[in-house]
Amino acid sequence: MRVRLNLLLGGTLIGFVLAMAALAAFWTPFSPIGVNLRRRLRPPSEMHWLGTDEFGRDVLSRLMAGAATSVSVALVTVVVALVLGVLIGLLAGFFRGWADRLLMAVNDALLAFPGILLALGLLAVIGPSKWGIVFALGIAYAPTVARVVRGSVLSLREREFIEASRALGNSELYTLWRHVLPNCVSPLTVLATLMFGWVVLSESALSFLGLGIPPPAPSWGNMLAAARPHLESATWLSIAPGVMIALCLLGTNLLGDALRDLLDPRR
Repeated sequence: MRVRLNLLLGGTLIGFVLAMAALAAFWTPFSPIGVNLRRRLRPPSEMHWLGTDEFGRDVLSRLMAGAATSVSVALVTVVVALVLGVLIGLLAGFFRGWADRLLMAVNDALLAFPGILLALGLLAVIGPSKWGIVFALGIAYAPTVARVVRGSVLSLREREFIEASRALGNSELYTLWRHVLPNCVSPLTVLATLMFGWVVLSESALSFLGLGIPPPAPSWGNMLAAARPHLESATWLSIAPGVMIALCLLGTNLLGDALRDLLDPRR
């Protein structure tokens, strides 16, 4: 019952965020970057459901466009982290020896840094941009994926079906691709779901600090940063993006917990 409830609530929340992002790619009530100083800092009304910001821009439109930005950055970053992490984890766990020691030494060195700190350092070098965030966060989260994949491969490489594949004359690379990698899908599915929420939070934090999506392009993080001077006079500016970040994180956590329980063979 608890698993089904988590799956339903998490899927609903993530589906809402994805639907908002998809809709924003084609339509928003107003231009997310259109300035109208005569309507600056207007409270929520029938015309502007979530009010306007300090430049008269519609907060709802910017929230929708920010969802598209956060979702696109998160999806691409998760793919980058998965590709890099899976490649490192498979090679290290399956071939062992010097390859394992070398790859895990580099991997552990990266894991010694908190992900957000490593991303901050990389962005300070390459500069703030959308693809800079993807690169920085992809590098920051790939070591976690590599650790999970390596652990799964180490438990699989001595199994009977791996020995059978070798006995049939299959190459190591074919065995790795055909028999080992498919058995890593379950933990990777759970990790990718959770990582989606981590990336959304990290991207928002980097944008809040001025190292993320550069203005005037909207993101939830730079919307929160712009709302700081108006916390008392225009509270709606900070509430809207803050609630969206919280809902996105809640949805990914609930969905990840549900998938972990559903994909656990011991259950």
